[in-house]
Amino acid sequence: MPHEIIGICPVCGGKLGVTRLSCRQCGTEISGEFALSKFNALNREELAFAETFLRVQGSIREMEKEFGISYPTVKKNLETIIRKMGFEVKKKTDQQEMLEKIRSGELTVDEAIQQIKAEQEGQQ
Repeated sequence: MPHEIIGICPVCGGKLGVTRLSCRQCGTEISGEFALSKFNALNREELAFAETFLRVQGSIREMEKEFGISYPTVKKNLETIIRKMGFEVKKKTDQQEMLEKIRSGELTVDEAIQQIKAEQEGQQ
């Protein structure tokens, strides 16, 4: 059984590169420098998390159920994976953060309304 390819050096943490490819069917070998997928920057747990996210078609609620974790933890894990793959994590607006807190149960709709009113009064 073949070993999984890793993308990060276990000694120094640098990015690994592929220098040789071979065909199992005919034995052809190709040497050179080949790029790894962005997914190779992830460890096994992060890759399993990303695969599950794709399998559940991006449903954070399903991710909460699958892993038994909270909404904020799902978001934090996704942001970690996004960064490790070399992408930028978009900064959230206050409204987006408030909606996420309502979805996760950290904040009720009434509490959100009170916060919005307090912010509006503070701006006047």
